Amino acid sequence: MNKSLHEPMYLFLCSLFVNQLFGSSGLFPFLLVQSLSDIHTISASYCFLQIFYVFSYGNVEFFTLAIMSYDRYLAICNPLQYNTRMTVNKAVMFIALTWLYPFLAVTVMISLSAPLQLCGNIINKLYCDNYSIVKLACSDTTVNNIYGLIYTFITVFGLLFLICYTYIKILKICFSGSKQTRQKAISTCSPHLASLINFSFGCCFEILQSRFNMTSVPDVLRIFLSLYFLTCQPLFNPVVYGLNMSKIYIICKSLLLGNVLGH
Repeated sequence: MNKSLHEPMYLFLCSLFVNQLFGSSGLFPFLLVQSLSDIHTISASYCFLQIFYVFSYGNVEFFTLAIMSYDRYLAICNPLQYNTRMTVNKAVMFIALTWLYPFLAVTVMISLSAPLQLCGNIINKLYCDNYSIVKLACSDTTVNNIYGLIYTFITVFGLLFLICYTYIKILKICFSGSKQTRQKAISTCSPHLASLINFSFGCCFEILQSRFNMTSVPDVLRIFLSLYFLTCQPLFNPVVYGLNMSKIYIICKSLLLGNVLGH
């Protein structure tokens, strides 16, 4: 491992890419098996396992992107204090929290949904999601709904506040700073913003599809958009960060050239 990449930003990127592999591994093997089968059924245990993978992936991704926005804020707005305020140990602690908190939250969510008595067994989606399970329930789902609302409010709005706050501060520095400062802000923030917007688009459609009737949308488009945040994000991020972050680009180029010349 190249020691020049042992910096907080690259540790966050590593966590981001590992999470994308984690999310994909929980869904695509099942879809591959189902595409080769004439009967499209899934056991209850595997359905909840799929929910764990997909929901954990979405939560960890959002948490990591929010922490990365804070990291960019420190690097641009407080460059002299960056190395003391964002050490490697602190970065590792943040990464641990971005994985542990979603895992615990999703585990609690599944533990509330698993005991529900269901009145149906048909989910009109490519994969299982918690809201579809709750909608099939005959028993009382008040606790599920309250937990979902509280978790969504605290997590989504809390992380959105952090992201908006950091970028407002970065914009203020850009407008009041030198041309060099603006160029640094654009070069370091543009991949993160592109990744955040791309992921948010996929999540927004998935939430809309879960909550509203989307039968008017063509099946092919609905399937593509359902898989968008699980497929396009893992393909999109390496390209965006690889092309925009010079250190990653140079090291990857040297590794590829070294392998070619070695053969």
